[in-house]
Amino acid sequence: MKRDFLEITDFSADEIKGALELAAQVKEQTRRGECPQPLRDKTIALIFHKPSLRTRVSFEVGVDQLGGNAIYVTDNEIQLGKRESIYDVAKVLSRFVGAICIRTFSHDDVVELARHATVPVINMLTDLTHPCQVFSDLFTIYEHRPQYENLKIAYFGDGNNVTNSLLNLAALIPLQLYVATDPSTRPDERLYQRALDAGHSEVVITGDPVEAARDADVLYADVWASMGQKEEIDARIELFGKFQLNDELVAHAKPDHLVMHCLPAERGREIIDAVMDGPNSVVFDQAENRLHGQKAIMMKLLEERR
Repeated sequence: MKRDFLEITDFSADEIKGALELAAQVKEQTRRGECPQPLRDKTIALIFHKPSLRTRVSFEVGVDQLGGNAIYVTDNEIQLGKRESIYDVAKVLSRFVGAICIRTFSHDDVVELARHATVPVINMLTDLTHPCQVFSDLFTIYEHRPQYENLKIAYFGDGNNVTNSLLNLAALIPLQLYVATDPSTRPDERLYQRALDAGHSEVVITGDPVEAARDADVLYADVWASMGQKEEIDARIELFGKFQLNDELVAHAKPDHLVMHCLPAERGREIIDAVMDGPNSVVFDQAENRLHGQKAIMMKLLEERR
């Protein structure tokens, strides 16, 4: 039976732990030049309707390191629901490839694609969620804090797809998740309620960045204007100014806190150089771990197909 990875909640808490252990194992094997080859003789379709640096390179390199072949497909070839129905795209690609990975706008389109595909579908990003990013973030935390449960994670800025995926993570494993944002930019209310209803975590949405930063184990920033919002940047600078990760704010966190940013960063806006490049920063560990985390996800999904 095929499985998909559309939200991080598609894995159970135990499966998340197993995937973290697998990512660590594969990362070490890769460094020794001994990366396993479970994708040998398999081709993976990578559909991109949004530009990308880390997602494209990490998936292409990851597929290659696992012994497979990646095909990069743009909206020139596939305009879901326009040039060709999502149903037809799913059925055709399922005849050609071992898995379909997609970075696009509408989350509903990805859900429909997965519904009709007979091979695993991986959500590389939608406007709603970014599960591969947050799994790799958790892997980065796991490397530095093996006892990753019940940590305080404080996120600052726009309530976007990364924030939504952190809420999904809080529905799976015990966390103290504080989201510091403006009332007009809260994350998805349905996912917030699901995190609360799961009963595993303390989940707080606040307009007070100091409350969020106080005694935090992890401080997390993201850009204030995502794709499609760049024309709003002046208003967003006014809106989010107090949520900037700077020396004054991070002083409220635990001394051994980790600083995270999913990139790309607009330095001097949501985060200052001294914090992003400081001794507590694991930002570039995060970027590298997209590669190894996503290899673990692909291996788990395709292993279950055997």
